[in-house]
Amino acid sequence: MATRNRRLGFVVVLVALFAVLFIVNRRMKLAPEPADLILVNGKIVTVDAKFPTAAWIAVRGGRIDALGTDPKGFNRHVGDGTEIVDLGGALAIPGLIESHGHFMGLGESKTILDLTKARSWDDIVALVAEAAKSAKPGEWITGRGWHQDKWDHAPEPNVEGLPFHDALSKVTPQNPVLLEHASGHSSLANAKAMELSKITATTGDPDGGKIIRDAKGNAIGAFLETAQSLVRYEAGHATPDEAAAQSRKLVELASKECLTHGITTFHDAGTSFGTVDLYKKMAEEGALPVRLYVMLSPDSRTLASRGAAARMIGAVDNHLTVRTIKRLMDGALGSHGAWLLEPYADLSPDDKNLTGLNTESIEEMKATAKFAIENGFQLATHAIGDRGNRETLDIYEEAFKAHPDKTDLRWRIEHAQHLSLADIPRFAQLGVIPAMQAIHCTSDAPWVLKRLGEKRAAEGAYVWRKLMDAGSIIPIGTDVPVELIDPMANFYAAVTRKLKDGTTFFPDQKMTREEALRAYTANGAFAAFEEGLKGSLTPGKLADITVLSRDILTCPEDDIPGTEVLYTIIGGKVLYRH
Repeated sequence: MATRNRRLGFVVVLVALFAVLFIVNRRMKLAPEPADLILVNGKIVTVDAKFPTAAWIAVRGGRIDALGTDPKGFNRHVGDGTEIVDLGGALAIPGLIESHGHFMGLGESKTILDLTKARSWDDIVALVAEAAKSAKPGEWITGRGWHQDKWDHAPEPNVEGLPFHDALSKVTPQNPVLLEHASGHSSLANAKAMELSKITATTGDPDGGKIIRDAKGNAIGAFLETAQSLVRYEAGHATPDEAAAQSRKLVELASKECLTHGITTFHDAGTSFGTVDLYKKMAEEGALPVRLYVMLSPDSRTLASRGAAARMIGAVDNHLTVRTIKRLMDGALGSHGAWLLEPYADLSPDDKNLTGLNTESIEEMKATAKFAIENGFQLATHAIGDRGNRETLDIYEEAFKAHPDKTDLRWRIEHAQHLSLADIPRFAQLGVIPAMQAIHCTSDAPWVLKRLGEKRAAEGAYVWRKLMDAGSIIPIGTDVPVELIDPMANFYAAVTRKLKDGTTFFPDQKMTREEALRAYTANGAFAAFEEGLKGSLTPGKLADITVLSRDILTCPEDDIPGTEVLYTIIGGKVLYRH
């Protein structure tokens, strides 16, 4: 009897022990591992239709771990090492993606003369004269950001609104000067720069470029598109170590600007193999905080020999991807370089640049398209004018038909600013992404009508709504340093198309605020084949988050530009705090 009781007692204890172990194990499974970072007490907009908003978000291991609507639900994710950030009612959104910019150009813009605020040619001459006071004889003076159509008055004398170099040369007799247009598609040089570059009245125009000349055929100092390369700027006699240090500095400056403005991923629209090597080295050192999606810009022959080896996806913990080739089909509208189907409205009939410039030959473009499609590269082509866009679409379509086995290519046209009505639906039909810059619309609007005329502008200028209605997915960016990297100014332009004088530029083409947010996040990720990694605040995706001081989806629209970035979070690490 005693033996049976002992056996029964043993069984009871064993059952109880299994019950306890089951309960403990169940609780352990239900209790999540502690988060590294939790954002609470804010409005979290995920850009994920399955879970559109949340009250808190937990991050672990550089990825989004969980979200919840119960304001206190985050407590079960708190551990000893968890950092909790109280958003104080601020708006958290997926990390903003700059879908078209120039990363090294952004860094360089912080080291040269800023000409964006100049209201006249006289202002620019004064800025350069001041810089010349501290420059050594022979040292180059460089700047960027002027735009003749934004000056208060035209310079006298001028050709097509562009100034003669004389006033600039007078204040800089010992220093060569090169001043780049805001668009990057034209430049102004002084006499010293032209002398060093051996530019004379007999210097011919290169293919895809134009030297602006006076009535006697002399260069006035203005160079359009490929003619800019005739001015041989030399940065001095820096040692290799000094040049490398300067390049690293530009990356650091660009990274800082991105973080300050809430940019977590940057699509670098055209760079060299050497710069890619620098990016990779700095990423491996932990010195590249921003994620870069890089477009290579060498010619087709160089790509054929080196391009395939440079291709990389998600290198260094998803900080560097190189899978795109960048090309330029035409120039910019501001410099009369955009390639048009019909003549510019503001040029005289005898102007040889009447319909703009084709800056890269069709043969070279086709060779690049062949290399891209056969080697797993995305192709992204700068095309602004309606003919530039049509020629690009034709080349893409030809390449697609020749390789029917290649699918989901997501080739892009960068800018796609001025389109023929007949070509608008072709983007979606071909699966081509129009990567656009909303801020260009409101920045350019005051002179677009002069260049194109009312009818062409109404039909095809910055037609976001027409493209989206036809099925296109539009990512947006700023084209920095052509424009400021400021995402709030860009977002405001997308949803209002409002100019400084309060008027709106064809407002029927506006985006909704939700569409603009998607264009700045999910669409940017899609354009880079990264929708599985970023673009929405979804568990499992990279914890890249931007926190804003205002709810840009609901606040009065004129309050949007004053919205500040409070936090920039990349891989779950707070890299910027306001």
